[in-house]
Amino acid sequence: QRQLVESGGGLVQPGGSLRLSCAVSGFTFSSYAMSWYRQVPGKERELVASINLYGSQINYADSVKGRFTISRDNAKSTVYLQMNSLKPEDTAVYYCKAVHFTNIHSYWGQGTQVTVSS
Repeated sequence: QRQLVESGGGLVQPGGSLRLSCAVSGFTFSSYAMSWYRQVPGKERELVASINLYGSQINYADSVKGRFTISRDNAKSTVYLQMNSLKPEDTAVYYCKAVHFTNIHSYWGQGTQVTVSS
């Protein structure tokens, strides 16, 4: 059974940090590019960060550059999102996505809530 399980979300004050994790099982993690998306009610899901199979190509949304860091551990089948200097506008449900290197199929996690508020 293919699973992507996000964890690490929660409530944090502005300026604080959180580290999200997405643990994968049921498919070959190292064959998938990984991404983090986020979504707020009433808006489309937006790409936050992406990382290729080997971690050699990384991209960020302009809104998180310099504050967020995506990384992956192929040995642990896990992708991470380190979020620093959090702002209230970072409040959203964060999802991880796995895309096979052939682009033939992809999988989503169930999401984890991040709330930035004082």
